Amino acid sequence: MSKSILELRHLRTLLAIDQTGGLSRAADLLHLTQSAVSHQIKALEDHFDDALLNRSAGGTRFTPLGMQLLTLARQVLPEVDRVELNIQKMRVGGSGPLRIAVECHTCFDWLMPSMDVYRERWPEVELDIVSGFHADPVGLLHRGEAELAIVSEAHVEQGVAFEPLFAYEIVGVVANESPLAAKPWLEPADFADEVLITYPVPDDMLDVLRHFLHPANVRPHRRSSELTVALLQLVASKRGVSALPRWAVKPYVDRQYVTQLKLGSKGLQAELHAAMVASHAHKPYMQDFVRIMREVSLKALEGVRALSNDRSFSGNLSPH
Repeated sequence: MSKSILELRHLRTLLAIDQTGGLSRAADLLHLTQSAVSHQIKALEDHFDDALLNRSAGGTRFTPLGMQLLTLARQVLPEVDRVELNIQKMRVGGSGPLRIAVECHTCFDWLMPSMDVYRERWPEVELDIVSGFHADPVGLLHRGEAELAIVSEAHVEQGVAFEPLFAYEIVGVVANESPLAAKPWLEPADFADEVLITYPVPDDMLDVLRHFLHPANVRPHRRSSELTVALLQLVASKRGVSALPRWAVKPYVDRQYVTQLKLGSKGLQAELHAAMVASHAHKPYMQDFVRIMREVSLKALEGVRALSNDRSFSGNLSPH
C-alpha cells in the first residue's frame, strides 16, 4: 500500500464539513477559503481514487470512503486536542478567573453552549458571567471587574485587546398577517408608520437604528421589552415590528409564529468581538475560550459567518 498523504489538517477539514453541513461554512470554521477546502478534498479523492462526498441540492453527504475517514477524524482529533491542551496547562498553568460581561441581550442565546464546552476543557478556570446588562462592558475591564467582554465594535484602546468572533445577520420581524410579510425585503420607509419594538438599550447600541433607519431619516415610534419571547409576542400580536439576529428569531420562524425578512435587498450585517484585558489576552485559557466561542457559534447559529483574524486590535497600541 502506498504511503498515505493523510494529515491532521485533512481530518480537521472532514470533521468541519460534518459539523457545519457544507464546504463553505467549514471553510469559515477553519479560517480557510472554500477553494482551499475543495483542493484538500480533491487531493484526498485523487489519492484514494474515489469520492469522499456526494453533493446535491439536499446537502453534502459522505460516501462510504468519506465516512471511514470521518470516523478516523472523530477518533484521532479529540485525543490530539486533549494532549496539546494538557501540554499548554503544564507550561503556563490552567487556572484563573474568567468573568464575562455582555452588552447584548441576545448574547445568552449562544454564549451558554460555548461555556458548557469550555467548562469541560478548563475545569480549573473560575468561569462566571457578570450579572446584568452593561452599556459599557469594556469599562468593567478597566476597573478589574471582568476579564472578557462581548462587544459589537472593536477599536484601538489602551490596555484592551480585541479579537473578532463572528458576523451575523439582523432580520426584520413582522406579524404573519402584516401586509409587510408579503414583501421580498423591508426598506427603511416600511418602519415609518410602525412601532419598533427593541430591547431597552440606548439608540447608539442598536444597529437597526444606526445603520438602517437613521441614515434614511426614519425614526419610528418605540416600545421596549427585556425578553426575546415577550418582544416576539408583541410582534405576533401586531403591536409593532422588530429587528433581531437571525439565530434568535429562527425557532419562532420555524414554528410559523412570526415572519422574518431581510433588511434591505442585501441584508443588514452586524459583528461581535471579544474584548480582553491585554495583560491576560495571551493566556491559553483565554485564547481557547475565544476559539470555542467562534467554533460553537459557526456550527450552531443561523446566519453567522467568520470574521478574519486581521480584524484584531492589540491593547499595546496607543489610543487615537
